[in-house]
Amino acid sequence: MNAGLTARLDRISTGGRYLVVPMDHGITLGPVKGLVGLESTVDSITRGGADAVLTQKGVAPRVHGNKNGKGYIVHLNGSTVIGPDEEDKRRTGSVEEALRAGADAVSFHINIGSDHEPDQLTELGDLTETAHRLGIPVLAMSYARGPGVDEHDAESLAHAVRIAEELGADVVKTAYSGDADSFERVCEATRLPVVIAGGSRGTDRETAEMVRGAMDAGASGVSMGRSIFQHDDPEAITRTVSAIIHDDADVDEAVEAGGLGLEA
Repeated sequence: MNAGLTARLDRISTGGRYLVVPMDHGITLGPVKGLVGLESTVDSITRGGADAVLTQKGVAPRVHGNKNGKGYIVHLNGSTVIGPDEEDKRRTGSVEEALRAGADAVSFHINIGSDHEPDQLTELGDLTETAHRLGIPVLAMSYARGPGVDEHDAESLAHAVRIAEELGADVVKTAYSGDADSFERVCEATRLPVVIAGGSRGTDRETAEMVRGAMDAGASGVSMGRSIFQHDDPEAITRTVSAIIHDDADVDEAVEAGGLGLEA
């Protein structure tokens, strides 16, 4: 691993732990809550303890002035919920464009088990080669998704994260299998840092319990979007998640650190 790549990984993490907040959902979902006033949301979550923010390249000018010195990741593919196939992620930019947008790293989404898996594998392999030649880390969002695939099955998720390592990624994001015991199998499948997706919003306690379970299983953090940026208090929920990831807090300690009430 070259010095530039190592330095940039340090910019998107703290001590090898990751709290990334992806906010690229403007392509997928449109201008939903938390993304209309992108600037204030970025300010809140980075003040709350996020290590990095992730967006598509076009909104980079709205990110930089509000990220409080934290890291920035540019996502390089996407799809929409109103298109013909949400699993068909298409390229939206290049590593060079991400660098011009001020990125410390790039990310790319693949769906293992989908009809589009072959093309996505090829594209991720090509992307890691280009990125590493330029000293840029790659976060692979590697999911088990497709016809007949259980996207929370630990064996399928283990396969998905191993593919990310085999293709040269530096960090891998995947879904949570639902409990620490089964997710341990996922973390053991790769030497890459594994971070979990947040999925749809739950209660504050459910979010904290999920993060605590993933960390207990050997995960290195989260890449959590809607559960954070659509929260009524993005800074508070970020502080809660950060307490678990960066301070090894238990669920009650983390919710207290965030100043949140315990929800049923």
